[in-house]
Amino acid sequence: MTNIGESRSHRFFLIIGDLFCILAAYISAFYIRYLDFPDRNWEAFIALLPWILLIGLFFISVYELYALDRKNTISDIVRKILVASSLMTFLTMAASYLFREFAMPRSVVLIAAVFMVILMVIFKVIYLKFTRGSVIGKVLLIGNESNTDKLIDKIKHPMLKGTKVQHISGDSSIEHIDYCLEDCDYVVLCTDISKESKSQVIYHAMERNKVVYVIPTLYELLLQRASITPLEDTLVMGVQPFGLTWDKVFVKRVFDFVASLLLLVLISPLMLFVAVIVKLDDPKGKVIYSQERLGKHDKPFTIYKFRSMITGAENKTGPVLATSDDDRITKVGKFIRSTRLDELPQLFNVLKGDMSLVGPRPEREFFIKQLSEEYYHYGYRNRVQPGITGYAQVMGKYSTGVEDKLRFDLYYIRNYSLWLDIIILLKTFLVIFDRSKSEGTGDASEDKDKSDGDRQEVPQTTTKSRSTLNL
Repeated sequence: MTNIGESRSHRFFLIIGDLFCILAAYISAFYIRYLDFPDRNWEAFIALLPWILLIGLFFISVYELYALDRKNTISDIVRKILVASSLMTFLTMAASYLFREFAMPRSVVLIAAVFMVILMVIFKVIYLKFTRGSVIGKVLLIGNESNTDKLIDKIKHPMLKGTKVQHISGDSSIEHIDYCLEDCDYVVLCTDISKESKSQVIYHAMERNKVVYVIPTLYELLLQRASITPLEDTLVMGVQPFGLTWDKVFVKRVFDFVASLLLLVLISPLMLFVAVIVKLDDPKGKVIYSQERLGKHDKPFTIYKFRSMITGAENKTGPVLATSDDDRITKVGKFIRSTRLDELPQLFNVLKGDMSLVGPRPEREFFIKQLSEEYYHYGYRNRVQPGITGYAQVMGKYSTGVEDKLRFDLYYIRNYSLWLDIIILLKTFLVIFDRSKSEGTGDASEDKDKSDGDRQEVPQTTTKSRSTLNL
């Protein structure tokens, strides 16, 4: 669910409010720095102002700072603002050099960054104070899925508690559904509803001017990007094979090679630092941990990570899952896992061509075989290169189930573009600082464990009872 309650007027108000906060932050920074507005410095600022606001608008959109009624807490909002403001500051300084506006003081930019965070947080808190608790809408949830309670919890946003949800069975008569449609604003259709029922519900909802949200099946995901063409006097839809075309593969590979090479040069001091502390923590152990994963078209490759567990972690316990309080994880290992620094050596995998910067996370053969039996479309993930980060990682959480992560991965493959990769890379900064997206809780369910197999250093031997995925 991405748009319930997010009316255009609310978005426009929040975006304009954030841009005014950015403008006020720079004015305040000038006053704090100079107690005045020196002509030469002020002229440089005015020349850069359109670019400052454009950069601000870009990151407001990327990090969706206008989406306050999603399932976010105040700390989530602050985290987004901090990351967005940091990147705004970096690009503003770069713009001042690019456009040769050297009179724009760096001190003003840095002071403005602090004011920017403060003003934007205050603005959003005040906004929530006046809007929280208001009724966003009445939602009609139609389906028979066993995890309906989880869906209801996802629909009810804690930041705006007025959302009301009514759940009815997918087997209900169309007359009963039509009656319920009268008293709702939005409709959510689960995957276990027949195509005929979906068609009827959507038709009746459109007749009543209601918004319908459909949890997509694979069939519906495949229809995305379908080409429309006439076959003489008959309209047909052309569904392309699942994967990337040769030109997209070429563009993606060039971007991966250049970006990974540049990143390896820039972060080489950080990687050296991590290697040193890993070695100091366990002098007898290896710095780099390697493991076989399956890549594109199920081709095996060796993935690299900084070692975060003791040497011979499975000798005593056998093949078991890692948890957040696992005593096999070293002290340094806990830190590099929580900050995702253990993943940095995978840039060499990207440089070699085994992986991409963005794509579905690579899994072990054990997991792929097991999950392919349960979810028969799971193998579609391996139609592209696996990635260090992915759409499922930035949109989901560690606790997100396999089925939902699979949908995100398949959506990414079907809708790939270089621009989407850039957006995912920028959103990955949030993942690093978000504990809910990091690995491990002590009571992690099997769905959690399987949905992030890449975060484990030993294979799982237990199996889960088969479940049906209606894709």
